[in-house]
Amino acid sequence: MTISPADRTSGEDNGEPARPVPEVHASVPLLEPPGWALAQRELFDLLDHAWRRFDRDFTGPDGRLTYSGRLTTRDGVDDFYEVFFNWPQLYLLGGADDLLAASEKHWEGVTRQLTELGMLQDEYERGYDWFHQGESLLLLYFLCMAAPERWTERAVRFAELYADPAKGNYDPEHRIIKRPHNGSDPDRQGLFDGDAYPWLPKEAELYGFPLDWLPGTGDTQLPPAEDPRLGKSMHERMGSGDTAVNLAAAGLVLNAWILTGEERYRDWIVEYVGAWRERTEANDGLIPDNVGPDGEVGGLLEGRWYGGHYGWSWPHGWHSVGHAALVAALAAATVTGDDDHLSMVTSGLDAVIGNGKVMAFSEADSSLASRWVVQLAEDVHTPTLHVPYRYRDTGWFDYNPVTAAVPVALWHHTMSAADRSRLERLREASGIDWSVVRPYRLKEEAGHEEPWFAFLAGDDPHYPERILAAAQAQVRHRLARMDRYRDLDVPEADIHLWQQSNPVVTEALVQLTWGGPQVLYNGGLQQARLRYYDADARRAGLPPRVSALVSSIDPEATVVELVNLDPESTRTVIVQAGAFAQDTIKSVRYTSCEDGSWVGDMYDYGHGRPVVTETQAFVDGPWLTVLLPASTRIRLTLGLDLRARTPGYRTPFDSPSAEPAAHRGEDAP
Repeated sequence: MTISPADRTSGEDNGEPARPVPEVHASVPLLEPPGWALAQRELFDLLDHAWRRFDRDFTGPDGRLTYSGRLTTRDGVDDFYEVFFNWPQLYLLGGADDLLAASEKHWEGVTRQLTELGMLQDEYERGYDWFHQGESLLLLYFLCMAAPERWTERAVRFAELYADPAKGNYDPEHRIIKRPHNGSDPDRQGLFDGDAYPWLPKEAELYGFPLDWLPGTGDTQLPPAEDPRLGKSMHERMGSGDTAVNLAAAGLVLNAWILTGEERYRDWIVEYVGAWRERTEANDGLIPDNVGPDGEVGGLLEGRWYGGHYGWSWPHGWHSVGHAALVAALAAATVTGDDDHLSMVTSGLDAVIGNGKVMAFSEADSSLASRWVVQLAEDVHTPTLHVPYRYRDTGWFDYNPVTAAVPVALWHHTMSAADRSRLERLREASGIDWSVVRPYRLKEEAGHEEPWFAFLAGDDPHYPERILAAAQAQVRHRLARMDRYRDLDVPEADIHLWQQSNPVVTEALVQLTWGGPQVLYNGGLQQARLRYYDADARRAGLPPRVSALVSSIDPEATVVELVNLDPESTRTVIVQAGAFAQDTIKSVRYTSCEDGSWVGDMYDYGHGRPVVTETQAFVDGPWLTVLLPASTRIRLTLGLDLRARTPGYRTPFDSPSAEPAAHRGEDAP
């Protein structure tokens, strides 16, 4: 079979007229559905039940969460939005048609609710750190991806809070965001309202205190208002100037650039991230975590490059600094095409790894025991490589097992030998089997990067079935938790209950169908080797009863198998290269079965073996249409040119005139 043009046309980003989306036809019969394909559709069905249950039991008619209390500190906005962060993501994967409307309703309802609680101004966070702002914004980013025509105005308005210096957040002279707590209210100053930072005894026990080098900080029993680490000194030394976690704001501006193509958003990212890259290079490859109002690193901390708010010393170290830096570095690499921006992350990552030690977790000084005890299970006593997350005057501390989230995201973007080699070295240094899959669910709805990497390396062919089973367990556990707490009058101290009960899980589907890691939770935009559209419904996501499995993300040979489990109906899938159609499908090899003799004649007691061959065709575009007759399957091996196109939220159904001018290769007005 030769490749043929479809009736559908697409808008390109290079100024050329719309042209047909190439099309291939599946012809290999589906006789014994693979276990992963059945399990994948079963998960979609369970998730459809689960989100409707949560919607019914925990939210009001206008989409707000069932909550009658107050919010008495600056914390809390993220805890309301995070509940729904992956609902539009599930829609994009192929969730129910009405899930997008439900996701939009919940954003609107929660936004009204938080405005009434005094937490928002003009629909945006009044002022808080970007470790939490990044979490809040994931819901918005996925809504922009799913319905850009309805969400562009808000996304641009929010990005302007940073791209426009007149809004009060950005200082172009010193290339800094002026406060650790920033947002829509330029009058919000410092890190707390009142006399002291609201640091609970339990938090102090886990993470310690900021500014622990100040004289007179040995007595941890002081009331917060009298403790210099939490009161006046904290306000003076940590309440102004820039912090490394503010780098996650680059994700917000990147989203506006993808939506509009306006070059000034690109210029802002290059300028702001470039300043932090220069500071990193001047600090021997370790990104500083604080910059004074005068633009000097350590300007308020007696020259220390560490010790800033949500920085290297307190409270989370690499867990917050590394992820924010990666969000920003990926943004800069995306708008410029220059992966050298990633050195701001790789140099720090390699430094952390270089200071690692082999030990059992039970012997480590980790501040994240509640996470690791569940994630490691019986392996808490297994010696493995631990790396330090934090740094203070006495050196590195807070050792934790290596997590693969940052190195996997780097490798997925670059596909470089160096980034893959780093992962292989980490796997070799681990005393824990990377192929082990456990049914835990972190708040990031991630954490299974290691077994996914083992699968992509060809070492664990049963990973798809096992991660889908783990996802089922996660959903069913959340449903049981919902039953237990649905009638609870939630107090302010327990507002995390909703995100702990959110039954939507997407990590497995993102890995298996999109060939990407879960989104970077503190403000990243989605990474994916492939995405899909239902051509008949003209919407994003896999069509009903169609399953997909990406088994290789090698750009030269990205492999995906599509299976139509429907015994009656033809389904048409449009395969997209890249999360934002930024990649080009150069060519495709696909399986076919032109010989129908496998059916046999009228009196045969069984069927023959289908003769499967492979056909190659050229595509040269971001989309490929696949026609899947009832009970057929097809394996596509795609040759991709990564980042060959300007990223955009365009779809294969758009006309060129629907795209921003800069995305069509024309001069922007």
